[in-house]
Amino acid sequence: MALRFHKMHGLGNDFVVIDARDGAAAVDAARARAIADRHTGVGCDQVIVLEASKKADVRMRIWNADGSEVESCGNATRCVVLLEGRDVTIETKGGLLEGKLDEAGASVDMGSPRFGWEEIPLAYPMDTGEMPVAWEELDAPFAVNVGNPHVVFFVADADAADLARLGPVIERDPLFPERVNVNVANVEDGAIRLHVWERGAGLTRACGTGACATAVAAIRKGLVRSPVEVRLPGGTLSIAWAPGGTIRMTGPATHVFAGEMTT
Repeated sequence: MALRFHKMHGLGNDFVVIDARDGAAAVDAARARAIADRHTGVGCDQVIVLEASKKADVRMRIWNADGSEVESCGNATRCVVLLEGRDVTIETKGGLLEGKLDEAGASVDMGSPRFGWEEIPLAYPMDTGEMPVAWEELDAPFAVNVGNPHVVFFVADADAADLARLGPVIERDPLFPERVNVNVANVEDGAIRLHVWERGAGLTRACGTGACATAVAAIRKGLVRSPVEVRLPGGTLSIAWAPGGTIRMTGPATHVFAGEMTT
């Protein structure tokens, strides 16, 4: 039986989106890996399954390319808003999100950031604003949960950081019992330049929750003002946040094609 899907992306962070609201779509870790494989499957960073929800317009489930199911994905959320073609509430494992169509593509209320060590979560208590840890030249990160866990390193030049090598080491460090997304950033001209090693997916052209986490960290440290442009390899997102409030992420989303698969 053929399974219909949509291929979409947000700034190059690409997805296979399956609408399962009209019937069961049996997606598990193994099937997600098969679909995401860029040589033998459709190919994507994440597999997104839309289901019926009792507390929102739609429920969004997210599988990384390695088959791990995760809590939140900002770029995928914007794609769901575009696919729905209307303002929509979205239930995720990371919380309830609110998306609106926008001239730039879509704008999403990503909820409130959490800063407690047990909310990230970390393996033991420490200051999450400037963690007393280091991995070679990457040290003293800021930790925050924005629906999923992130650490943010501010460096002189984000482009020069060896994230391909250090990203997987940090992601799987025992300090992070649920693994972690790794962000390396620098501030230039009031904006943020960012590279992200995404938990379960690796280096990515864009990460919406990573942009949110990094903007929150930079605003809280007094490095930038809200709203701030976050410049990723795939393009730019606008992130607005004030302490005590929720995060608003705005940026493009693209529908590439619709198709059917038998995998």
